[in-house]
Amino acid sequence: MNSNRMMEQVMAVFNVFMVLFYLGVGVYIVFFFNFTTIDKALRVILGSAFIFYGLYRAVRTIANLKELFFSKSGKEEEGNLE
Repeated sequence: MNSNRMMEQVMAVFNVFMVLFYLGVGVYIVFFFNFTTIDKALRVILGSAFIFYGLYRAVRTIANLKELFFSKSGKEEEGNLE
């Protein structure tokens, strides 16, 4: 395994944590953040933006994880295991 592929795998795992972060922040802002100076409509808009961006990143991250961890690399598919 070359170092570039290993770094891509590390970044893919990091992206999983970022997805959880964005979804968590979005849910927290919409349902649990009761700061009185921010209007409820603004909280819902901001929280929804975090949730939708988290879902978007989740779709991209899942596709990236499938490619990096569950598919063979180019050399392995050709049968050249050097």
